[in-house]
Amino acid sequence: MPVVTAPAPRYDTVVVGGGAAGCVLAARLTEDPDRRVLLIEAGPDHRDLREVLDAAHWDALIGGRLDYGYRSRPTDHVLGRSIAMPRGRVLGGSSSTNAMLWYRGNRADYDAWADAGATGWGYDDLLPYFRRSEARPGGDPAYRGLDGPMRVAPLAQVHPIAHALVDAAAERGLPVLDDANAESNEGAVHADYNAVTGEDGGFERWSTARAYLEPALDRPNLDVLVDSPVHAVLLAGTRATGVRHLLGRGTPGGTDGPGRPEPVETLADQVVLAAGALDTPRLLQLSGIGDPGRLAAAGIEVRHPLSGVGENFQDHPLILGMNFRARADLGPVVGNGGGTMVNWRSSHAEHGPDLHAVVAHGSRGDEALHAAHDLTGNRVFALVPGLYRSRSVGWVRVRSADPTAPADFHPNYLADPTDLAAMVEAVDAVQDLVATSAYADLAEGPITPAAGLDTAARTRFVRQNIGSFFHCSGTARIGTDELAVVDPGLRVRGLDGLWVADASVMPSIPTCNTQAPTVAIAERAADLIRGQNGAR
Repeated sequence: MPVVTAPAPRYDTVVVGGGAAGCVLAARLTEDPDRRVLLIEAGPDHRDLREVLDAAHWDALIGGRLDYGYRSRPTDHVLGRSIAMPRGRVLGGSSSTNAMLWYRGNRADYDAWADAGATGWGYDDLLPYFRRSEARPGGDPAYRGLDGPMRVAPLAQVHPIAHALVDAAAERGLPVLDDANAESNEGAVHADYNAVTGEDGGFERWSTARAYLEPALDRPNLDVLVDSPVHAVLLAGTRATGVRHLLGRGTPGGTDGPGRPEPVETLADQVVLAAGALDTPRLLQLSGIGDPGRLAAAGIEVRHPLSGVGENFQDHPLILGMNFRARADLGPVVGNGGGTMVNWRSSHAEHGPDLHAVVAHGSRGDEALHAAHDLTGNRVFALVPGLYRSRSVGWVRVRSADPTAPADFHPNYLADPTDLAAMVEAVDAVQDLVATSAYADLAEGPITPAAGLDTAARTRFVRQNIGSFFHCSGTARIGTDELAVVDPGLRVRGLDGLWVADASVMPSIPTCNTQAPTVAIAERAADLIRGQNGAR
């Protein structure tokens, strides 16, 4: 059984982070029987965790034991609020805790990567990996995969409030799409999810841990170590030689059980960081890899100067709190509580859609909103708009050399005034959608915010209710300039034996949920790493 309680002293490859990318890497790299791989995950095994499988109540995982509980730095742009930034702490990572939307954006997103210096990462370069990763029945094989590990499909049944979103978009003149993962993603569509029908007929999550890792667990060249937070990459000069991590049951802030975890060092010819856009830059900086001035200020010895580490932090902000009263009881949750989505352009869009909305069964909003308004009962639904093309950029920076101390997560939401203006437009657009005839028999009208607010009131509502779509990216970006962290081969610039393969390498955030692009990055990374065999 490859889920081990202690690692071997040395491996060919250590993959740090058993999340959406790490599970893919572990599975693909061990297809080579001569390569011995260790996958290290800070959280627990995903198997036998019913809450992970229960796709209908995925939002109950936010803030729970399988969430790191990260929060953003408060800023005036969001009225001094600290915003939850959930990240999955379990095998499968956020693919085991997210809302399961499976989207890849459009061609222009990835061609912009190549144009910015990420050679080999354009749309045509990545399309084979998108296709290789998925099994999407009925998809156009020019765009969609038919026999990949990730099982992807629209919901078999869709709630009327979700059907109405597609009809409302059509009434407002937006295209209705058969597949937003094909030629265009602009318009309304019945959404794709990585989920399956379980043995009991329920709607079950299909994470990368189920899709990629579980079929590989019997391979003798794969070891999986859970409950083992990594504290640093080991360096000998300019070569990565392994990792320092805790052995035993533990979290970054303490222990989960009896006994105190002990630090150990595991050696490897290759180290691949796949800890995500929040923890990969944190680990690099804790290892002395980053901006010299910021590392020195945090009390960390500089081992390799690389000023772009942790910079270029991007996310998709959303507006929580756009709630509506239904005319009748909505009945049971269907699927994951959604089912459809719509992408459209604000007046500030430069090319392609920059706004997005999904439907949600039940209310959405923080404690303050729920305390101020009656959002109880089963007659409440939400439309949740988000901004695809955020111009605001932030950072992830360690505060000290203590590996258990939280980093400074600063997404800088709404710092660019155009972002704020686009989100204010989104409030109007969502209320206009629910005012169409498509919702006439379903919705009484808005609860929060009230209809008819002036611009100042709508602007304040946006600032009060901005949250994260959980699409953190960009903090170890691909490129060839001095602020790039990895080269187009995903090797950390200036170091041997160290790669990054997760959402942190994205030069700019695509117009979609970031799960499918992260899996495609990991698929291509496995090919690149196998092709290098540790050499530069």
